[in-house]
Amino acid sequence: MKKMSLVTALAVSAAMLLAGCGSGSGSSAAVSTAATTSAAAATESTAEGDPFRVGMECNYAPFNWTTTTQNEFTQPISGTDYADGYDVVIASKMADALGRPVQIVKLDWDNLILSLQNNQIDAIIAGMTDTPEREQEVAFTSPYYTSEEVMIVRADSDYVNATSIQDFSGAVVQGQMNTIYDEVIDQIQGVTHQPAAETFPAAIQALQAGAVDGVVSELPVANGVVAANPDLAIVRFAEGKGFDADTSVSIAVRKEDTDLKDQLDKALSAISTDERNELMQAAVERQPANE
Repeated sequence: MKKMSLVTALAVSAAMLLAGCGSGSGSSAAVSTAATTSAAAATESTAEGDPFRVGMECNYAPFNWTTTTQNEFTQPISGTDYADGYDVVIASKMADALGRPVQIVKLDWDNLILSLQNNQIDAIIAGMTDTPEREQEVAFTSPYYTSEEVMIVRADSDYVNATSIQDFSGAVVQGQMNTIYDEVIDQIQGVTHQPAAETFPAAIQALQAGAVDGVVSELPVANGVVAANPDLAIVRFAEGKGFDADTSVSIAVRKEDTDLKDQLDKALSAISTDERNELMQAAVERQPANE
């Protein structure tokens, strides 16, 4: 699903971190105070109880989001905020299988791999796709979810009845920065490839404002967006007429953590496809309306 090579972004992020600055990602000009605090807390708690520290954006519903409402699925990420979503549930299941407490660490997307390499977290469960570029940096488990790439458009758009990505020739289309959903846009002939949005919510705002005609997404995310925004609609493509891309997502760990990878793969094998789909549907139904 989500997200392409981060080699350039990681180099920039590393320079920023050394300079005492934060990430260049979207909604914040630097790694947010919450992210920095969360990462620091994760490092401290490792010595206390060896938690399974999992990094995610907490800004990509229904995979992960931030909420102030606690429920049976949430995990704390600050004094007042909680993480919820499909990724949080999977992280909890993985921690249970490992016999370790789970700890969610909220980080900007572009800092996830860097934070893993720097031992701020033990794994990334954030809708990340296993790609050859990323395999140079980290190791991946088997997929924990496989989705479908779609386009989100305005409900009154001329594109609402499209059946092929080529029906968007001449359209202005946007994706999220450093994701596969930005990369695949160039598969549309004659498309106007809008510069990538720094966050997915920013892309949706641009769509609603009329700045773009379509936003590339994966189906579970699109379902949640459209459920909360009746002015938007989902375009699903006919077989063989959609984007050519890997739509699976996997857990990333450090290359040297082979035992951890094996344990996570074993834990994932115990979760059936039906259960995974049920967990995702529950996350879609549970996500806040403003997501």
